[in-house]
Amino acid sequence: MSTENNKLLVRRLYDEVLNQQRADSVAELATPDYVEHDPVPGQGEGPAGLTDRIRLLTSAFAPRFEIEDLVAEGDRVVVRWTHTGTHIGDFAGIPPTGRSFQIAGIDIYRIESGRLAEHWHVIDELRLLQQIGVVPTFDAASA
Repeated sequence: MSTENNKLLVRRLYDEVLNQQRADSVAELATPDYVEHDPVPGQGEGPAGLTDRIRLLTSAFAPRFEIEDLVAEGDRVVVRWTHTGTHIGDFAGIPPTGRSFQIAGIDIYRIESGRLAEHWHVIDELRLLQQIGVVPTFDAASA
């Protein structure tokens, strides 16, 4: 599969699955032995685990992902994104706060035979928790 096709696959994940909240599409996008290197608590394995992760995310945060950069080489695709949303549902034991947020993150995917095979994920979790009001923000001037 070409790097352009790999990028289209990952873009479909963000546009269709995340932004349109169509978690059921995951089964056709991921390999049967899909590996999540940063699972959320309780996330299962394979495509079913990825589907659960996406359902948790979309039910807790009403997300909107904007792809800022999409880079591919070989079997890897790197995405730098901005996630805006509102905390509307329970997440990791945190009841909904109704607060809006905007965070940035980077995902790396390994593509195998035209499907998502592995995923690594980095976000600023502290910033998310501060914006939804769970963790206090720190004023540098008073520190």
